[in-house]
Amino acid sequence: MKDLRIVFMGTPDFAVTILKHLVENNYTIVGVITATDKPAGRGRKIHQSAVKKYALSQDLPILQPKNLKSKEFVADLENLKANLQIVVAFRMLPKTVWQMPEYGTFNLHASLLPEYRGAAPIHWAIINGETKTGVTTFFIDDKIDTGEIILQEEIDIESDETVGGLHDKLMHLGANLVSKTVDLISKGKVITAKQPEKEEKSAPKLYPDNCKINWNDSLDSIYNHIRGLNPFPTAWTTIYNKEEEISAKIYGIKKINEKHKYDAGKIIASKKELKIAVKNGYILIEEIKLSGKKKMDSKSLLNGFSFHKDAKMC
Repeated sequence: MKDLRIVFMGTPDFAVTILKHLVENNYTIVGVITATDKPAGRGRKIHQSAVKKYALSQDLPILQPKNLKSKEFVADLENLKANLQIVVAFRMLPKTVWQMPEYGTFNLHASLLPEYRGAAPIHWAIINGETKTGVTTFFIDDKIDTGEIILQEEIDIESDETVGGLHDKLMHLGANLVSKTVDLISKGKVITAKQPEKEEKSAPKLYPDNCKINWNDSLDSIYNHIRGLNPFPTAWTTIYNKEEEISAKIYGIKKINEKHKYDAGKIIASKKELKIAVKNGYILIEEIKLSGKKKMDSKSLLNGFSFHKDAKMC
């Protein structure tokens, strides 16, 4: 068994669960690298990353470099004398950093590589209507998510699953896979597999443009798109209600397969129900947030908001 000294690199809640799992299972964490503190919110208060908050609670040494190539950071990292680095939801590392430890640097990625390399693999798996996904550990190389695979574990995607639910499942699955990977490294039993150079499906960053709902898409495509962005960063649309233009975020939905003669985007509202006409059916909206308002269920919205008979979403 190798005596491992681990540096952990990560930023969001997803990474916290993996770090916590390592700490609670008595792995030796000699340092934590995370994002710098940033002002956030209306008050522009200084915000610490989720990983930093947890690391502080455990009295773990923390480094927050602005520049991963700076001499000061590289020297501080070397002083931690780590022989293994683990990366979960962090930045792309320069070669001087990922090559530093004796036993390498591995990453946990929330897809079954080589599919869905990139920034938003959980979202795109649902958006594209996949029925399976998983987690992968791999040794980092000089490209994004292309290194040699160590371990993978697969999980089903339920037909009504949202990105929020799948995120949490993969987070816990990933924590176990990281432990298995560390154990293999400590025993010197790692066998890796090369990835193909090309992937058929990618997972690019999400921006307002690719989060906007296209009501001319098919029923299934719209349904997958909305649940693949629920609850974050959230699919959105513009409501044209007589002379009003209102931006709205769409959360909980159901789909209804039913033929009709309405144009795509037509809003059909009653006292109890809000649905949008699409090809071969309707999207039944259960949760919605109008710009400047709180998120609410559709029944609450309909109690205090009136849709014009020609109202539509675009």
